[in-house]
Amino acid sequence: MIEATSLALLRRFDPERAHGLALMALNAGLGPRGGPVTSPRLRTTLAGLELPNPVGLAAGFDKNATALAPLARCAFGFLEVGAVTPRPQPGNPKPRLFRLTEDAAAINRFGFNNEGMDAIAARLATRPADAVIGLNLGANKDSADRAEDFARVLTTCGPHVDFATVNVSSPNTEKLRDLQGAAALRALLDGVLATRDALPRHIPIFLKIAPDLTEADLADVARAAGGIDAIIATNTTLDRDGLTSFHKSEKGGLSGQPLFEKSTRTLARLSTLTDLPLVGVGGVATAEQAYAKIRAGASAVQLYTALVYAGISLPGQIARDLDTLLARDGFDTVADAVGSDRDRWL
Repeated sequence: MIEATSLALLRRFDPERAHGLALMALNAGLGPRGGPVTSPRLRTTLAGLELPNPVGLAAGFDKNATALAPLARCAFGFLEVGAVTPRPQPGNPKPRLFRLTEDAAAINRFGFNNEGMDAIAARLATRPADAVIGLNLGANKDSADRAEDFARVLTTCGPHVDFATVNVSSPNTEKLRDLQGAAALRALLDGVLATRDALPRHIPIFLKIAPDLTEADLADVARAAGGIDAIIATNTTLDRDGLTSFHKSEKGGLSGQPLFEKSTRTLARLSTLTDLPLVGVGGVATAEQAYAKIRAGASAVQLYTALVYAGISLPGQIARDLDTLLARDGFDTVADAVGSDRDRWL
């Protein structure tokens, strides 16, 4: 009841202002306090990381790592902060975040707004030790060498995180998605992996891809992804099919319910092209949707937009209900269910 009232109040504010208020509320102690939901069935290994459950927070919610401690108490199995760029940047002009309530979706064109790697590294240095926390690597909009930007952020922040994600799939930085081409991607990943190998502690490297790739594009990504540890599928989409909300024509990346089927199909196709573990993102708002992505080929899932509509208690509810679904179908672990219904999405 309190959460429903709070959500209704937040929707009276501009979406970006409401998001800032939500982070303030978490830091004021107004979020859940129980920590990760877990069970023998929910415990998951992802690229060597031991997760209490497979329900993660996607990058973008806590761009500047300002709410790590309260988020670690919100039932998530893992967190991802960022995207982070070498230098602070304001991002694109406001307004740049739009609710599509009728579609249970959002459109954003933030443009990697963040406080820069030095400020964020300082916060990560005091992170909760018992949480699994990753970092989304970004590049400055005006950078002459975006591949070098990824490496610089990893060098600065990498010692304080458990994994890092190469983000070449945001639609809001001009030409960033060009780095998903086979040759450019291989060169970028080689630089990031060399940087990772120089860190004081070995951490897995993930790659986040767009849902708008063709079959040939996905094959190129799979071939170029050697040496990394997992792929996140997917980021936001440029598609606008079937939308009904007032803001449906705004520029930027679309997230939320309209992305679920497209991102899950991309995930399933990718699982036929690579043996790397996959993280399913896009339209996860219920345990049934998390379970569908797992059965399509994901070892774990992430969510963000659904929190706008359901609140911060959602990850705990998804994890508990997912445990029930796994038990119902006779799966002893999440890993047993991975890919068990993939053909339905191909």
